[in-house]
Amino acid sequence: MAKTTPSKPAHNAGKIVDIDVANEMQDSFLEYAYSVIYSRALPDARDGLKPVQRRILHTMASMGLRSDKGHVKSARVVGEVMGKLHPHGDSAIYDALVRMAQSWSLRLPFVDGHGNFGSLDEGPAAYRYTEARLASPASAMVDSLDEDTVDFAPNYDGRELEPTVLPSAIPNLLVNGASGIAVGMATNMPPHNLREVVAAASHLLAHPKATLDELMTFVPGPDLPTGGIIYGLDGIREAYEGGKGSFKVRAKVDIEQISPRRQGIVVRELPYQVGPERVIERIKELVTNKKLQGISDVIDLTDYESGLELVIEIKNGFHPEAVLDQLYK
Repeated sequence: MAKTTPSKPAHNAGKIVDIDVANEMQDSFLEYAYSVIYSRALPDARDGLKPVQRRILHTMASMGLRSDKGHVKSARVVGEVMGKLHPHGDSAIYDALVRMAQSWSLRLPFVDGHGNFGSLDEGPAAYRYTEARLASPASAMVDSLDEDTVDFAPNYDGRELEPTVLPSAIPNLLVNGASGIAVGMATNMPPHNLREVVAAASHLLAHPKATLDELMTFVPGPDLPTGGIIYGLDGIREAYEGGKGSFKVRAKVDIEQISPRRQGIVVRELPYQVGPERVIERIKELVTNKKLQGISDVIDLTDYESGLELVIEIKNGFHPEAVLDQLYK
């Protein structure tokens, strides 16, 4: 049997110490919450990354998987990350890797995926079937890591060093947004346009006392990867000013003559993180329950070349504008 080093006796060993249960629970809960926040759940404002995302990018850079190099199996990346830096299961690592490769999830993807990386409605293929390397924007996140630009800390077993934050020449927290649920707190920030954010940052550096109104002339609102039309500018302003606010996103549609005898509503942009199959299923459900009238069929003509295209056929005798109003409700 292996020998263990006896621990030092506690200061109050052998004594009964009176403590306030409420204070002890509060302190213990805060320590637990901080551990969850810091180690897994929420991003760091400096590079906009959660620990698992940072570890993936750092590992891929260490493996030499730059954008001008060949792809390798995602399974190899997942194994390297899990073995050296993130021993919390392969599924969490692969899910994070996949999301960083999806152009409909991030405004600026950091992973260049090869193979089936899923869609808005379907999950990706298993990591043994897909391949990955860093995308070009990721270079701006990891460059100069070997030049003492950031601090490094020991990994979970003390055998490796990992960066506490990436150099991040990109304002990633604003450009790609962030979402996460921790203990007692959560965040959900939408993506923004890189050019607009850089312009606003440059203006703020030149004019440190710039007002919110001035900065919003550069960044009028979020820039969602899947498009759509944003409603509720007051909510956006509240979010920029106080950290909390909300807005609505509508699909971008056109009313067209889809056949000699019928008009239709053609959807070419959907709200952020809403998939076409989900929309079709919901429309058909409402039509079946007679809560939506005037629709004869919904056809998904989406493909990789032309992009999203949902065609909602309107029955004869119904006005497309009236049907569209029902859909928005």
